[in-house]
This record gives sequence, structure tokens and C-alpha cells, in this order.
Amino acid sequence: MDIKPILSTLRRHKFTACLLIAQIALTCAIVCNAIFLIGQRLERMNMSTGVAEHELVYVQLANIDNRPDAMARSAADLAALKEIAGVKSAMATNQLPFGGSSSNMGIKTDPEQQNDEINASQYLGEDVIPTLGVQLVAGRDFRADEYHDLADVYALLRKGDMNALPKSVLITQPMAERLWPGQNPLGKQIYVAKNISLTVIGVIRELARGGGIREGEQYSAVNPIRYSASGGASYVIRCAQQDREQVLKAALAKLKGLDPNRIVLEKGTFDELRHRYFRDDRAMAGILVGVCLALLIVTALGIVGLASFWVAQRNRSIGVRRALGATRYNILNYFQTENFLLTTMGIVLGMVLAYGINLFLIVHYELPRLPAVYFPVGAMLLWGLGQAAVLGPALRAAAVPPVVATRSV
Repeated sequence: MDIKPILSTLRRHKFTACLLIAQIALTCAIVCNAIFLIGQRLERMNMSTGVAEHELVYVQLANIDNRPDAMARSAADLAALKEIAGVKSAMATNQLPFGGSSSNMGIKTDPEQQNDEINASQYLGEDVIPTLGVQLVAGRDFRADEYHDLADVYALLRKGDMNALPKSVLITQPMAERLWPGQNPLGKQIYVAKNISLTVIGVIRELARGGGIREGEQYSAVNPIRYSASGGASYVIRCAQQDREQVLKAALAKLKGLDPNRIVLEKGTFDELRHRYFRDDRAMAGILVGVCLALLIVTALGIVGLASFWVAQRNRSIGVRRALGATRYNILNYFQTENFLLTTMGIVLGMVLAYGINLFLIVHYELPRLPAVYFPVGAMLLWGLGQAAVLGPALRAAAVPPVVATRSV
């Protein structure tokens, strides 16, 4: 029953009401998109790698010139690392998830295809499965006789001898499902060039791309190629979580003992690697949270200020209504209903703006479409904020005694 007089009152204060509606609309549009972006950042930061993250330490060495004894040096390094107390497994590899480098290759399922079907990350190294702790869900791991040294592979490629290259490969389950939906990938062929084919012998549940996050973040393949220290290898060591610091310190001492002149670029636990990789995402999420809070506080203060102003301007009408029998609840309900109508108008306009902002982000920054669920979330947040902000001025209005209000005429 209060809606008609409320609308009549708002028509007499069009400019002020429109300013508040515009403020609520802008807040709704920005907050909906900001919450969506925060959710995207959190999802990105919590992505699964498929590796035993809490059991891994790594040491990344500087890239040096190729040496004829590179493989022997790497073998000696790995033998020394495996002798450290608490070490379960160790390997030399070309990359790690969230590491600073990435090796990728185009994949086809038909050698006559003009374009690659997908782009996959290429992991090299011996004992990848036991060291990284990835889960083999189908097929088998590489046999010892299937591994080739990296130097031998380069020599074969320079000679154009493709037949002597490794012919087997492990791929991730998401990659297999993308290439052969609903089919058994074991025994299937993938092509990294027109005349280089690899046979899938095993499927890994998950293994995130090396170097960072890209399209197809779980599209990874493991090749049976031993990696050497001359390639700027990362030595990865698996041990119990509580032994990581001790094992890392012992590993550095072992490597320095074998070659005091080697240069260590990075070292640490995999948890530290993940934390460092996502520092920009955490900062961005924090900034967006700050923007949301600032906008909500400013909007709440705007509602409080406007409601307080209108209460002061309406003392006479409040007194008249109280004298005619209106209860405190009636006065409180009047101001809350008025605020609800203004907030609803702002939310409707804000949702249109939110959709427009999202379209702009899609076109210019390739972000995904804003899910519809964020609209009711933003609406509920602003409705709650509006009712909480107007409660104080509304209670003051409801507390005005009729005799005091009428004497102020």
C-alpha cells in the first residue's frame, strides 16, 4: 500500500533518486564482473598439476655448451642424488609445471592433416612417473631399452634418420579424450611431423603443461628421452614432505661437490614454485576484492546519507502519519520499501551494464562469458547492503514522536 506514495515522493526528487540508482547500477556492474574475475583467478590458482607437489624439490642449472660427457655427468649427478637419505626418486627433466620454460609440439592424428589438432607440452626425462608421482591409469611405463639419450636424438635428427627415434609416448587422459573421444587411446598413433609417428603406450591421469598455463592446460606428453645437464636441466627429487629442506640442502652440496663451477639458477620446493608463479594472480585478486569493498562502502554511505537527508526533510509528514495512527513498524517499512525499489531499479540497470562490460572483456581480453549465476548473487548482495544501510535512518524516522514532529512545523 506504500508503493504509490513512495513513487509519488520519488517523482518529486527525480535527480537525487536517479543519482542513487546510477550509483547502485555502476556498483552492481563492476562487482558482478569483479567477483567473476576473482573466481577465475582462484580457480586458476587451485588448478591440479597431477604431480606429488608436497614431495618434490628441484634444482635448476644454467644452460652450458654441449659437452661430449654431458650424459655421463648427468648420470653421475643423478646417482649421487639418489644416494641422499630420504630420496625416493630423482630425474633430470626439461621442464616443470609452473617452471620458467616450456617445450611444446604440434600434434596430429593423421599425417596428411594440414593443421595441428592440438598443441601439447613435451616432457623429457627418465623415471618421470615415479619421480613426479603422476598416476598411470592405462597401459604401461617405458622400458629401459626404450630410452634414448638427448645427444643421440639430436645426431639422428641432423642426419635425417627418423626411424631410429623413440617410437613410444605417454599422454594425459584429457589429451587422449580430446584426440579420440570415447575410444581406447592405447596403440593409437600421433604425428609430430609428417614422417614422425609415436605410439601411445600409456595414459596418465593428469600432468599440467610445463612452464605455465595455456589453452589445454592438461595436454602433456612424455617422451623416452634422457635429458642432460648441458641442456639446462632441472633435477627433480622426490622425498617425504617433512624431509624436503634437508634433502634440498644435501642435493646442493652433492652437486657442488661434483662440480664446484656449476651455476644454480633456481632451487626450492614445488610448493614454493607454485606460490611464486601465482603471485600476480593473488595480487590481482586482492586488488579486485579491494575495489569491490570500496564500491560497496561508498554505495552504502550514499544510501545512508540520502536516507538521512530524506528523514530530516520529512519530519512533518512522518509526524502526520504517526498522528493518524501509523506505527513505528509502518514508518520503518516505508523507508525500507522505498530503498528496495531504488535498489531494484539500480540492479536492473546494473545487470545490463555488467553484461556490456563482460562483452567488452570478451572481445578485447578473451575472457569467458559471465555466467548467469553472478547476476542473482550481485542482486542479493546489493539488496542486503541496501536494507542494512537504510536501517539506521529508518529506525531514527520510526522513533520520531508525533508531538515533536508536529511542533516542528
